[in-house]
Amino acid sequence: MSMMAALAAGGGISLRRSWGSRGKGGGVAKAGGWALLLAACTLGSVTLGSIRGVFVAMTLASVAVLAVVAGGMVVREPRRSARNKSLAPEPLERKPSWWRSTLRWLLAGPIGMVAAMAVGIFWSVWAGGAEQTRLVIGGLLVPVTWGAAMAWTLADNRILRATAVLVGVAVLGFGLSILKGFG
Repeated sequence: MSMMAALAAGGGISLRRSWGSRGKGGGVAKAGGWALLLAACTLGSVTLGSIRGVFVAMTLASVAVLAVVAGGMVVREPRRSARNKSLAPEPLERKPSWWRSTLRWLLAGPIGMVAAMAVGIFWSVWAGGAEQTRLVIGGLLVPVTWGAAMAWTLADNRILRATAVLVGVAVLGFGLSILKGFG
């Protein structure tokens, strides 16, 4: 088995060198690498049987070539861009106005809660299944939806879009729930 691993590692090294040469004698190294990998599979087939030997040889070849690739790994420092981008960027830095602050507070609080209640009631009315299950799932949807509405409205820079969406969800959710009823 060590011979199969050595042949596979040699094939991986040869293929890696052919990739790095970019045209200068790369064809010979590529052919030699594939020949060494084929020799490892053939050796496994001869020593361990046709199916089992090929399986063991291919597994050893995969691990050996992975070790060759990992051996050439280079860790680089991350690039710094002009703006420091983060995973959760801050909202735009602009001068706050009293109407935007008030609207954000209303959207994150009572308007978001009303929209979340509309989603929970809509689920309870329109979903299939037992009444108890629909009520429990609808009740559990309310705090999750309210939290999502809070996070979205506080992070979104376009406050009027958030207003339109939350008011629309509330009107649509309650309206469709009233149309069907709970029965």
